[in-house]
Amino acid sequence: MPTCYRHPTRETGVSCSNCGRPICTDCMTSTTVGMRCPECARQRTRVVRPRAMTAAAPVATQAIIAINVIAYLAELATGSGFGSVGGSVYEHGALYGPLVQYQDEYWRLVTSGFLHASFIHVAFNMVFIWFIGRSLEPAIGSARFVVVYGASLLCGSLGVMLLEFDSAAVGASGAAFGLMGALIVEARSRGIDLWSTGLIQIALLNFAFTFIGPNIAIGAHLGGFVGGILVGVIYDQCDRRRLPRAVSLAAGCALGLAAFVASVVVASGHA
Repeated sequence: MPTCYRHPTRETGVSCSNCGRPICTDCMTSTTVGMRCPECARQRTRVVRPRAMTAAAPVATQAIIAINVIAYLAELATGSGFGSVGGSVYEHGALYGPLVQYQDEYWRLVTSGFLHASFIHVAFNMVFIWFIGRSLEPAIGSARFVVVYGASLLCGSLGVMLLEFDSAAVGASGAAFGLMGALIVEARSRGIDLWSTGLIQIALLNFAFTFIGPNIAIGAHLGGFVGGILVGVIYDQCDRRRLPRAVSLAAGCALGLAAFVASVVVASGHA
């Protein structure tokens, strides 16, 4: 039986509905959203009406899509085709383990996440990012959205380095899978039924396609998804502890940096 966080000698089966800390009868404050501890009961919750939430455009999502589209146009302008890869932008930006290992071309861990192998490839990823981003970005904020995107991209690159070191990989799907993982965590933390929203079904369908479809970087999808979940958990835990938003942003950036460094270590130690 847990004990009250303010009175360690008192056992209780009640927890604060906001922060989750166990509280005894002397520390309980009844509110319209359940029992709260003294600290949470003193907080004023800002009410955001649905109209205000929908009015905010997902500007970071739009910017990320624009960057990917511009990068693809640059590929086409330098030699790639609508259904084939090639040209200087692709050759200097795609992720290929041996070039990271022997030529120290570490930028490929980042640039590969903005390049694509075909028109269908970029179109599918951008539609996916749009549908996830327009739900996730308003919920967590633009800055957090950019961080989870970047961290997921780098975690996806790490997945490629671990599972497909000798294969060339491009695409924003690792980052997109990370956004999906973060959205699942965010929805769950808000008490939303994941099955009713279709998030679980979408995730299962995408992972089925990951393992069945041809020429797919499985490591990017797995790594990106795990990275997105981890950043989502970091955000959730920081919010529960009422830490400054800058702390969660720094922690998310740290995870992305750790994935980048791990990729470099994998490259240097690859046989």
